[in-house]
Amino acid sequence: MATSTIEAVVATPREGKFNKNAARRVRVSGKIPAVVYGAGQDAVAVAVDPRVITKILHSDSGHNTIFDLNVEGSAVVKAMIVDWQHEPIKGALLHIDLKRIAMDKMMTVSVPIQLVGTPVGVKSQGGILEHVMREVEIECLPNDIPSHLDVDVSGLELHGVIHVSDLPHSGSIKFLGDEHATVAHVTSIKEEVVAADAVVAAPAEPEVAKKGKTDAAAAAPAADAKDAKKK
Repeated sequence: MATSTIEAVVATPREGKFNKNAARRVRVSGKIPAVVYGAGQDAVAVAVDPRVITKILHSDSGHNTIFDLNVEGSAVVKAMIVDWQHEPIKGALLHIDLKRIAMDKMMTVSVPIQLVGTPVGVKSQGGILEHVMREVEIECLPNDIPSHLDVDVSGLELHGVIHVSDLPHSGSIKFLGDEHATVAHVTSIKEEVVAADAVVAAPAEPEVAKKGKTDAAAAAPAADAKDAKKK
């Protein structure tokens, strides 16, 4: 499960204007601006320690980690990270969104898929293992969120395919989307070369280095997020 023994995240409420200068002052003080929302409550602008957030993001369960959130002046609640932004050059955290979690309500999360073993099709048949789907969307209770899903590919032969339906299922989680979608397959080297030759070069679209927002309530203190994107 994704519930972690990580220390509680302490958040200090922010007041006043939520603009570029205010966000800069928060970062100069050694913290980063954040927004807390969800569970039918109002969004709250806060400041948090980036070191604690980085520790959570680098833990086994990553952004799916559920932790205690202590917003000063309010009761401690369970929360998780649903959005974060990094400075593009140095990689420093600039802004995060935290969502309050109701432990008795089902939620949707994306969980990493890890391939275990070396396929027969690679060992003795000259194939190449291609990991097509690296995360899968599931629905479950917060306490049932797995840190990752392992799938054994050692028996996979040349042209063999692992589908979402082949992932470990249990009564505690529900897979969303197409269960026939390809997770991994073993292809021949010749097929890989032909596929590469067929690709037509095109200008790359710029990527947005952040997770997508999942709750409209986060729009209230949007000035911080806009500031972070300009940096």
